[in-house]
Amino acid sequence: MNVMKDVLAVLRESVTVPLIANLPHSSTHIPTSIRKSFVLDDNELEVELLKMTDWYVDQLFSCLNDIGGISVIYNISRLVLDPERFEDDEDEDMADVGMGVIYTKISDGNKLRANTPSEEERQELLNRFYRPYHKAIEDETQSLLDFFGRCLILDCHSFPSEPLPYELNQDPNRPDICLGTDPYHTPKELIDLAERFFGKHDLATARNMPFEGTYVPLKFLGTEKRISSLMVEINRKLYMDEATGKKSQAFDQVRSIVTDMVKCITANILHLQLPRSP
Repeated sequence: MNVMKDVLAVLRESVTVPLIANLPHSSTHIPTSIRKSFVLDDNELEVELLKMTDWYVDQLFSCLNDIGGISVIYNISRLVLDPERFEDDEDEDMADVGMGVIYTKISDGNKLRANTPSEEERQELLNRFYRPYHKAIEDETQSLLDFFGRCLILDCHSFPSEPLPYELNQDPNRPDICLGTDPYHTPKELIDLAERFFGKHDLATARNMPFEGTYVPLKFLGTEKRISSLMVEINRKLYMDEATGKKSQAFDQVRSIVTDMVKCITANILHLQLPRSP
């Protein structure tokens, strides 16, 4: 069953594995009411979306549903509101550069919104976009815990091949794959398996570089050991033309590798045997 909403999509068919894909940054959709608050013209906005969107990541990880997992997809651009930031700017390092949960600046430090949202406007945005998304992942996670007694979350992203000005890590030497971890929720066997898998495909990996951490719903963060999580970030140069936003000829190959990675994790970490393809 596919549950579609304006803000998010929960994609599931027959759920047979305790696996969730979190896809928070793959959309470019900006509601008209929000677009009016941006100071960027259409060309400037197009350029910023090209830089900040996790292009095609929902397609790269589409295998989750085929193998019996669940995908939760944010249907709104992160420029409207970023669901992977902490709700309180005091807890969010990126708020210092104007890119907390509600962005006031774009990736080069220039202004995004005409005015900083008032507290009333901020709460309205959180209620409309942030809280429903987190509640959906929390509910899906709980359902897997109740049924399987465990849950693995894959936090799915991409990153540009060259650092953007807002990024905290400006090292130009970027890996092919960034694997983000949490000291409580990322078992050593999971990160080791991912590194071995990508190594066999001649893809260079780095832990928590250029981005660090991995998503776990706050309700369970640091308290529910039955939840494992791993962030998988793919360098965009592997599968797309970063100047145009178009897929490269290697896209299908990269998607096939991602599919095999998910199957490998399912077999070796969740210790579940997938049904053979007909």
